[in-house]
Amino acid sequence: MTGFAYQAGCVVITTGTFLRGRVHIGATKTDAGRAGEFASIHLGQNLADLGFDIGRMKTGTPPRLHADSIDFTSFRRHESDTDPTPFSFSTTKITTPMLPSFMGETNPATHDIVRKNLKYSALYGGHIKGQSARYCPSFEDKIVKFSDRNSHHIILEYEGIHTKEIYASGLGNSLPLEIQYRVVRSVKGLEQAKIMRPAYAIEYDYINPLELTPALESKRIKGLFLAGQINGTSGYEEAGAQGLLAGANAACKIQKRPALILDRSQAYVGVMVDDLVTRGTSEPYRMFTSRAEYRLLLREDNADLRLAETAHAYNLIDTERLQLSREIADQTSREIRRVKQAVVKPDDATNQLLASLGSNPITTGVKLAQLLKRTELSYRQLTTISPPLEPVSMRAATQVEIEIKYDGYITRQLNEIKKFKDLERIKIPDHFEYARAHGLSNEIKEKLEKIQPKSLGQASRTDGMTPAAISVLMVAIAAYDKHKSA
Repeated sequence: MTGFAYQAGCVVITTGTFLRGRVHIGATKTDAGRAGEFASIHLGQNLADLGFDIGRMKTGTPPRLHADSIDFTSFRRHESDTDPTPFSFSTTKITTPMLPSFMGETNPATHDIVRKNLKYSALYGGHIKGQSARYCPSFEDKIVKFSDRNSHHIILEYEGIHTKEIYASGLGNSLPLEIQYRVVRSVKGLEQAKIMRPAYAIEYDYINPLELTPALESKRIKGLFLAGQINGTSGYEEAGAQGLLAGANAACKIQKRPALILDRSQAYVGVMVDDLVTRGTSEPYRMFTSRAEYRLLLREDNADLRLAETAHAYNLIDTERLQLSREIADQTSREIRRVKQAVVKPDDATNQLLASLGSNPITTGVKLAQLLKRTELSYRQLTTISPPLEPVSMRAATQVEIEIKYDGYITRQLNEIKKFKDLERIKIPDHFEYARAHGLSNEIKEKLEKIQPKSLGQASRTDGMTPAAISVLMVAIAAYDKHKSA
């Protein structure tokens, strides 16, 4: 403690696994944020003293092995993509060298070593109290919970381009180092493997995300924003997305601008944040596509088209980038209209092409859109039958094909989103007294008081909420608004 104090209008806390972090390797316990780095003990205690609802979670990491000590010929080699798709639409080409990964399996001997030494595991020896993720079990967990399996996958991945360190995915555990060596070396191809860094489990504090607003701001302390594992999530993507959102909203608060809030129909980060601040979490949360009810529209191919206007409004992209997204969207709309209106006539050239593509011939005039809905036909193939009136970019062509092929499903989701938006537009006044909403169960009242939802839509996603309860709440909000305006 230096005694120095720093003041700021807003603060973003992103503690990862460092908040009172404790690393476990067998019976050895070390206060650390990760192996070799100090834990944040005083901050954790300070947040607890301030009254935050704090819980304890657990995650882990596998051993890192030296590449020169591995017999890679015993593993199945998987090459990286030869032409990977960039994460950003602004990136035209990826020039970073691509490295392979290697797939292998554990065996009954590996499993037997773990079973005989479970009592030395930090997880099964009673040293760990934090909640772990059921969907990402440690190797000990796999042996105990899937005892019928004779093998489990191991994936060897390079940690970087200029390192010999290999990430042994699938072998994460909290066993003592000497037992870790026996486990690793029981695997075919790893008989001589050297462990550069051992596997370990780590416990850390998190704050109940029900204490946050959709802007990731603390309800308890205004101007304090939280992002990442401190909110009960797990995973790099989840943490990165929250960090961007919390940082943007801290800046918005300083600039006295409206908060940047993305809803469930706009982005996966909107789904994740809404899940956290509305439902909370009792185990490390990961953002799965199955959690997103509008996932057919939340695709990676249209991310910029969905969010460009919002990004520009918050100065996250420039006008040139916005204009490019608008041009793609306009081009897509025009071409979809043409495809839906154009009629293809049954001539010899057309039917010969269809036959060559494994598609049935046509005997009467057919809308181009109907042909495109055939699974064996693509937009590019059909442009030889009915070319567009103007050049269509690859981005627009992709959108046209997806929008036409999945037209019925997309229309259904758009209708669902309209209903969702109607509920989101009904705002719940600040400090609304749920106790006076007659007809709500005491359980629902308690949950709503704790969550303080911003809209009827958010309230509807509270655990235990029923259609009848939503109707009661809607009437109560209308009565409150009428009373306030009288």
